[in-house]
Amino acid sequence: MASTPAMTRLRALGPVFRSGKAVEAGVSWRDLYRLRDEGELIELSRGLFQLADAAGSDNADFIAVCARAQHGMVCLNSALAYWDLSDEIPAVVHLAVPEGTNRPTLNYPPTRVHVFNAATFDLGRREVRQARGEHFWITDLERSIVDAFRMRHLVGDSLAYAALQAYLSRPRAKPGRVVELARELRVGGPVRDALRVLQG
Repeated sequence: MASTPAMTRLRALGPVFRSGKAVEAGVSWRDLYRLRDEGELIELSRGLFQLADAAGSDNADFIAVCARAQHGMVCLNSALAYWDLSDEIPAVVHLAVPEGTNRPTLNYPPTRVHVFNAATFDLGRREVRQARGEHFWITDLERSIVDAFRMRHLVGDSLAYAALQAYLSRPRAKPGRVVELARELRVGGPVRDALRVLQG
């Protein structure tokens, strides 16, 4: 990758950054689009860029969607795959945003946006920070399972049960927290029934 003053500033922003942050850091619009045209940057979607040498880095899709939806979080199938609670490799990033906020329009990566209740949105919302300083938000282990049961009509019963079974096999599983979250998210009955079957 080219070593120019503009690239030095862009590297300091992380592998994925908004164009506005680049301009604030002293990179001109002309340099930004020149670097894109030269292949030094990848324009992921309108106003969202990635350093070309960071392409393929861990969780780049999650970082990109959360950069566009600062109040959002990775959820459902994507979160289950991240936590190794599913063998599925989702074709799209599942992103939740709280009701009352704008639904982001993303050209890349392919994204399916879900609107979650604003009053319970922060339950189990976790920030993941990576070695190079980039970060994204995701539902934690327990919230990921509860959401799979809550939205079985989208993910399917078998995926929800398989995720719960995989979770229970872990040495530090907290089924009590799963039940508590399920109650708060109004899916206590189905989760308790599944726990009885799987623990019976």
